[in-house]
Amino acid sequence: MERIDTYPTHSFEGYKLRFGRPSPFGATVVPGGINFSIFSRNATYCVLVLFEKGAKKPFVEIPFRGMFEKVGTREPVWSDFRIGNVWTITVFDIDYESVEYAFRMDGPGGKAQRGAPAYHRFDPTTFLLDPYAKAIGGRDVWGKQPDWSEPYQHRGRIIYDDFDWESSTRPEIPMEDLVIYEMHVRGFTRDPSSGVRHPGTFSAIREKIPYLKSLGVNCVELMPIYEFDEFENSRLNEETGELLMNYWGYSTIGFFAPKAGFAATGKSGDGTMVADELKSLVKELHDNGIEVMLDVVFNHTAEGNEHGSTISFRGIDNSTYYILTPDGYYYNFSGTGNTLNCNNPIVRSMVLDALRYWAAEYHIDGFRFDLAAILGRDQWGAPMANPPLLEALAYDPILGKCKLIAEAWDAGGLYQVGSFPAYGRWAEWNGKYRDGMRKFLKGEPGTVGDIAQRVQGSPDLYLARGTTASINFITCHDGFTLMDLVSYDGKHNEANGENNNDGGNDNDSWNGGAEGPTDNPEIRALRRRQIKNAVTIMMASQGVPMILMGDEFGHSQSGNNNAYCHDTPLSWLDWAQAETNEDLVRFFSNRIAFRHEHPALRRREHPTNRDIVGSGYADISWHGTRAWNADWSPFSRTLAFLLCGKHAVRRGGSDDYIYVAMNTHWEDHEFELPGLPDSRQWRVSANTAMPSPEDCFDPGAEPLAANQSSFLVGARSVVVLVGR
Repeated sequence: MERIDTYPTHSFEGYKLRFGRPSPFGATVVPGGINFSIFSRNATYCVLVLFEKGAKKPFVEIPFRGMFEKVGTREPVWSDFRIGNVWTITVFDIDYESVEYAFRMDGPGGKAQRGAPAYHRFDPTTFLLDPYAKAIGGRDVWGKQPDWSEPYQHRGRIIYDDFDWESSTRPEIPMEDLVIYEMHVRGFTRDPSSGVRHPGTFSAIREKIPYLKSLGVNCVELMPIYEFDEFENSRLNEETGELLMNYWGYSTIGFFAPKAGFAATGKSGDGTMVADELKSLVKELHDNGIEVMLDVVFNHTAEGNEHGSTISFRGIDNSTYYILTPDGYYYNFSGTGNTLNCNNPIVRSMVLDALRYWAAEYHIDGFRFDLAAILGRDQWGAPMANPPLLEALAYDPILGKCKLIAEAWDAGGLYQVGSFPAYGRWAEWNGKYRDGMRKFLKGEPGTVGDIAQRVQGSPDLYLARGTTASINFITCHDGFTLMDLVSYDGKHNEANGENNNDGGNDNDSWNGGAEGPTDNPEIRALRRRQIKNAVTIMMASQGVPMILMGDEFGHSQSGNNNAYCHDTPLSWLDWAQAETNEDLVRFFSNRIAFRHEHPALRRREHPTNRDIVGSGYADISWHGTRAWNADWSPFSRTLAFLLCGKHAVRRGGSDDYIYVAMNTHWEDHEFELPGLPDSRQWRVSANTAMPSPEDCFDPGAEPLAANQSSFLVGARSVVVLVGR
């Protein structure tokens, strides 16, 4: 027998209705129909607007408050489908696959003039996107020009979460064992050289899983895949005629919907197919032992400031969703026009709901939070000592196994690297690792003391939190690629059409003697060596390493350190370089394999610089050109460290002894080697001064060092020895 609560109680223009369920928010398929639920504290009027998919005009607009007919009697009845501040209604006998939906709302203040400050921005003529929409249409095919006369640009769609994960399980890789690969979904395979069937899509990444496995990475961090508008602030470069777009996507339209333009199935207009394409990617990555992390942007939205467009949040409840000045202007701690009011209980719940949804329905393993310092600001923008959102995320039961990583700064000047509220859970993009390592690699004086901290997992920053709080990186999407870091002294962002005024100026880069591409063989060799130096040190550092896609085969953006607007070969990976620079790919893969092989490099706790297991050696000891005698002077450019493998007892047993000698001086130096116990001998794992293939050796197949008492470390090079 059918349950009584599936029966409609009201009708409106022939559509059968009943009072809805307030939870969950959004549009949910229920027996016999669809339940719609939306919050607005300040709205006084709300209408549900239903469209046939792709239609410009709705086929019905159903008010949440007004005169209806009572089912069975056709008796007119006044009803108010609202409980508290939630408008909710169930509509029967509509097909979720063929319908799109929106809301219209009105409230106090009247329609605000664009550009003028306003506390409320209600406009009953505007179609509003549901903040909880699980699929969003309107930008179904990447780069396809939309109809700008369309009154409803970003269209809410309904999906059915019935994907069959079969027996697939999450890898649940310990944090200290991760090697993260930061990736732009479109840029990874968009270039024809990728050789995939559907370039630039979720589907295409599946074809590259064998490559990712061979490289050795076990976590991909996807730059924003929430629905965003690539045409936001799009413009033509007046000099080149190139269409500049919102390529990176750090400008969210909807926090629950994967970007249709990133899906090969996007052109179908079927939100469920888009969702399933992404889920299929996650499933196959998991089946191959690779976790998936999302770069999430909860600090602002695509609606901009008082000059921006009303898409969703501002038209639903502006004063709830955004941090506003007392006179109605938008605080701009994000640098993009507005700041989401994340510690408002309603917004905080939305963020939690979104992350829970991605973790539960898409099996996402972790999240990197863009400009995460904003998440700790109160409604007036002041940093909070105990931010409710950050605490809630840390202790949320559904997110209990997810990795949480903060970009611990924002555009408002709040810099919390080393002091981000962690609650025993949060890790940080370690900007001080990036900056210190760049200075050291190019041979700046006064850096060896800082580098000693960085290779230990930055105990000066994270002593109470352990090494896994530090995400170690030298390059990321924002800034130079690794090849450009060693090829350019300054940024070259002219292609952005902003007179080279955009992008950071503090790059700590060095071109090696010529700006940009050069035929000089010595400079070219130096640049490759510097790239190898960078990855060698990073893979030998305590903490969690992250590499930028394409760095492993020398991807260049021609010196552009802010390629946010380029959907062109400037940003796309040229896969031909993976063959041209096969020696670099081999070297990266070798260093990653070396890290996976040695638990001494993947400690959860910081080294103590003491012998706590009775091996006769400290867990880490410091050396210079003379063993046991590091040069800490301001002008030192040499440093070596020794890891005692007998301290690597996290999983039982012990490890080899590992010695890393770093010479960023422009001259060769002879390093005296520390003696080894138990008849062990030094073997050469890597020597960046040597040409390929003598620059590195497979773990377990390292040749004996010719001299067991000293090693000549070439100018601007790094040597790794294994004592076995």
